Amino acid sequence: MEEHLSVISDILDNNVLSGTVQNIIDLIVKCYNNGNKVIFFGCGGSAADSQHLAAEFVNKLNFKRKCLPAIALTTDTSVLTAIGNDSDFNCIFSRQVEGIVLENDVVIGISTSGMSQSVIQGLSAAKSKKAITVALTGKNSGRLAEVSNCVVNIPSLSTPRIQEAHILIGHMICNAVEGELFDEKY
Repeated sequence: MEEHLSVISDILDNNVLSGTVQNIIDLIVKCYNNGNKVIFFGCGGSAADSQHLAAEFVNKLNFKRKCLPAIALTTDTSVLTAIGNDSDFNCIFSRQVEGIVLENDVVIGISTSGMSQSVIQGLSAAKSKKAITVALTGKNSGRLAEVSNCVVNIPSLSTPRIQEAHILIGHMICNAVEGELFDEKY
């Protein structure tokens, strides 16, 4: 718990991070106001985080409201295994991006190391389609920074602490987006 609190304290002390998170909130609000969608992906625990955050947008976080279009590209086992088997596992997200992502969608890739090839290729494919690309990473963003419009670096090298912070940041983003788009009495 002390390690967790230390990472969260470091995040709170990082003014650059708060500006980045606000920028992401603004981009998602604009995305939704323009009729676009938010797409998430990642591997392992980051796949679970992708599904969790997409569900918060589709269903609700704090109050009943209109659905917001969001997709986690980690949920269709037939698509994932077909691409992995017939092409290359590193293409599992980029191939889906080719068929689903539109210009000005917000595409969020999650990788604790910043080195996941499938996430890098997915964000690269999204960027080539003129989508807004966001990376949630750990202390080292690796190659993800090169293909991302916005990067949230969690100041840690510990995978569990990074994942805990990703969900915290994700909930903060969803909370703010809900607040800006809806009257709580919806």
